[in-house]
Amino acid sequence: MSDSSIYNRVWIPQRADPYVYRHTDGTYYFTASVPAYDGICLRHADTLAGLPDAPETEVWHKHERGIMSIHIWAPELHYLDGKWYIYYSGGDRDDIWEIRPYVLECLGDDPMKGPWVERGKLTRAEGDDFSFEAFSLDGTVFENRGQRYYVWSEKVGVGKQIANLYIAHMSSPTSLDSVQVMLTTPDYDWERHGFWVNEGPAVIHHGGKIFLTYSASETGVKYCMGMLTADEDSDLLDPLSWKKERWPVLQTSFERGIYGPGHNSFTTDEEGRDIMVYHARTEAEIVGNPLYNPNRHAMLMRVRWDENGRPVFGFDD
Repeated sequence: MSDSSIYNRVWIPQRADPYVYRHTDGTYYFTASVPAYDGICLRHADTLAGLPDAPETEVWHKHERGIMSIHIWAPELHYLDGKWYIYYSGGDRDDIWEIRPYVLECLGDDPMKGPWVERGKLTRAEGDDFSFEAFSLDGTVFENRGQRYYVWSEKVGVGKQIANLYIAHMSSPTSLDSVQVMLTTPDYDWERHGFWVNEGPAVIHHGGKIFLTYSASETGVKYCMGMLTADEDSDLLDPLSWKKERWPVLQTSFERGIYGPGHNSFTTDEEGRDIMVYHARTEAEIVGNPLYNPNRHAMLMRVRWDENGRPVFGFDD
């Protein structure tokens, strides 16, 4: 696969919520939601171009009943404090929308071989009576100035619930030690198509700033990406430290045939250039329920930076 053929087209088919982690030895690891939503798979390669053909290994499979028995979504692989962790969400077959965040820990040095053990639901801080009480998913972990944070999407309200993004400080890879702080709620019309949703957070640092992208609206053609920005030296648990963009930073391109781009992660290529990994559809009309239609495909995009040090997301190869 040549360099010019890898971007803004189907890279790894039928893999939604894609996450790529580049380890300190240069190895790339890929994970994503699989169409059956029944387990967590990893693959690895020396290059981004090598990941599509890399063998895929299931490292964990859903339970047959109870928690973590359905809707295994959006896994992320992280290397924290010298150990491998996977953050993911799952539901209960007896209550399929009782989605909660869970953590796996690898007891070995090789995440492809494991063994992986369950560390249960992420532990919220003492005095936090709200986090993970409702539909909670898409957790991501990032570090800044030696501190570690967890950002996730959680629904609130009654009836047709609203999904907001929250942040908290982490005391360990499995625990939070600050109460939740809301970063963004679906304020604008482009965040309210079908459902009022903010989800799929991802973080990239550049020029002393933290850029947090997220996805909005239902998972069809209207699915798109928004962005928040904060200074690296600010109090990240203060909502006023974050500035929200008025308009989406990435949305459907009918000209390119890329529909509903979103739920991204960030990595770097072999030369250290910033790359966004995202999913999108290649058809405008979705057959059946959008959630269970498997045709959300992982794609790659070069991240460019403007004269003000802000990321520019676009479909130009």
